Amino acid sequence: MPLSAPQKKVIDEKARFRVLITGRRFGKTFLAINELAKFSSIPNQKIWYVAPSYRQAKSIVWNDLREKLLKHRWVKSVNNSDLTITLRNNSKITLRGADNEQSLRGVGLNFLCIDEFADVNPDAWYEVLRPTLSDTKGHALFCGSPRGFGNWSYDLFKLGESNNEWQSFKFTTLEGGQVDQAEIDQAREDLDLRTFQQEYEATFVNYSGMIYYNFSREKNIIETFRNKSKTLHIGLDFNVDPMSAVVSVIEEDCIFIIDEIQIYSSNTVEMCEEIKTRYNKKIIVYPDPSARQRKTSAGGMTDIAILKNAGFEVKSRNSAPLVRDRINAVNSKLKNVNGKNSLFILKSCKNVIKSIERQIYKEGTHIPDKDSGYDHMNDALGYMIEYNFPLRRNFQANPPKRWS
Repeated sequence: MPLSAPQKKVIDEKARFRVLITGRRFGKTFLAINELAKFSSIPNQKIWYVAPSYRQAKSIVWNDLREKLLKHRWVKSVNNSDLTITLRNNSKITLRGADNEQSLRGVGLNFLCIDEFADVNPDAWYEVLRPTLSDTKGHALFCGSPRGFGNWSYDLFKLGESNNEWQSFKFTTLEGGQVDQAEIDQAREDLDLRTFQQEYEATFVNYSGMIYYNFSREKNIIETFRNKSKTLHIGLDFNVDPMSAVVSVIEEDCIFIIDEIQIYSSNTVEMCEEIKTRYNKKIIVYPDPSARQRKTSAGGMTDIAILKNAGFEVKSRNSAPLVRDRINAVNSKLKNVNGKNSLFILKSCKNVIKSIERQIYKEGTHIPDKDSGYDHMNDALGYMIEYNFPLRRNFQANPPKRWS
């Protein structure tokens, strides 16, 4: 699979530090693997690929990187437990997660790729990883999508416009060549304006103020709703004080919030009893994925097991979706790029409305403020909406190709 023109432009750049900001599905991973391979072709190099977490590092590049190097018969040994590949020329490529900063210390590196760097703690770079490049005069490539002006990714991007050792690049999803115009047009239908600009046009947007900025009392609040559905969809946040549930009906691409439940000093068993008392319908619950291990009730059962034991169908991801994906999914249903509203809240759901209206970002960051207590209902709502209307679409524009 050949490099696209924008990818080749990044790879051909000689600056010591390169910052790549792109829309989704641009081909950052493909580019990163090619860079890892290029630097490892030089003998005796120590090379790291760092993702926000160890799990992400393994899932994003490990199999493809190993396949590429094995195909070229460069590999001397593979350590699957340490995620290290040693080449015949004595170069080593190691995958690491920035969530374990202790594992990042004490090594001199020749090349470093930090993927999704906007989601990495900046201290991991400034205090831990940057020093690893000093004695070797090593190079670094930062890849990711924009996360607002308050995120350190913007600061690094601006360095590429003023510092001779740095060079920045910004490309949209369409420029990457992996996704066609028809899919971009569909994304416009699915997403709100700010999310589309950030995720597809690689635009830095302002994260100050309201998190759910697309909410409108005039457009998103309804006086009445006639519920004919035999199924209710309930988003559930397991915080003990309060435990929060958002009850909804889904009709095609529209969501109607018809009830809310908040129980203080409670547990999952009590929440199940309250739901069964209120409703004699099929119930599908969308809980926090951490419920697979979490226990808020006595008896040794996990929260997921308790929900299933109560007769509810349970739908949750294997791991928690990114906070920004939940937020963007909700905003996109409140109002998409074309101004369509598809999330409606019954006027009687006062806690849901108050939470959506009042939760804000922590000043100067893209991190939601949780100190006010408005996060519980919003988290419950986000689990349900993100599961049913995820933003991470399965693009069909270009079928996957094997390494050339």
